[in-house]
Amino acid sequence: MPRPILCVEDDPDIGRLLETILAEAGYAAEWVTTGEAALQRWKASSMIILDLMLPGIDGLQVCREIREQDAAIPLIMLTALAGTREVVEGLEIGADDYITKPFDTDILVARIHALMRRREAVDTHRAPDARPVVVMDLEIDATHHRATLHGQPLSLTAREFALLSFFSRHPGHGFSRSELLDAVWGAEFDGYDHTVNTHINRLRNKIEADPANPRYILTVWGIGYRFTDLPPSAAE
Repeated sequence: MPRPILCVEDDPDIGRLLETILAEAGYAAEWVTTGEAALQRWKASSMIILDLMLPGIDGLQVCREIREQDAAIPLIMLTALAGTREVVEGLEIGADDYITKPFDTDILVARIHALMRRREAVDTHRAPDARPVVVMDLEIDATHHRATLHGQPLSLTAREFALLSFFSRHPGHGFSRSELLDAVWGAEFDGYDHTVNTHINRLRNKIEADPANPRYILTVWGIGYRFTDLPPSAAE
């Protein structure tokens, strides 16, 4: 049996709706109503749909605690607070995506499909002989979904790793925010350019000695971002 998608939602109408939507889309679902229950059940899940406004432990704290233990499990925030500080904070601490209430069923399902496909590609569709890419002090190992800096492992979310891996495969190439959304989030993602900015800032805070003067992910004014011009080399 495939692992279910964990739905964390205290509103019973929305909780039941999520169960129905997921069943019709072919996914098993488990619905819990509190952050405490989510923290007990998430390890048995394939994905998490997490409401921000929960009684007791809120969605931000749930996301933070999950990401301390697992950087890769797909996590979508469900919120009525689009464009607010809470959404930005959720993305900064590790949510892969967000969708606002009231939500469009087709958009929610499309985003779930996109995250599932991306996770499956990371897990099973890499070339088995792909060697890590090394640029200065940074090593990106796509085969094992692992990145290190100065030999120390980096704690990256699935989206952060996908973004860093994409950059490392295209050194010196400038990409607009829209191009990065299409390449890393997928064409079906109905997000905004600030989503890219948020993830870039998070990556810089993790890989740059001085995020204000980055060596790896550089700003291209009027265009977007590019990876360092220094050519990557395969690790021996």
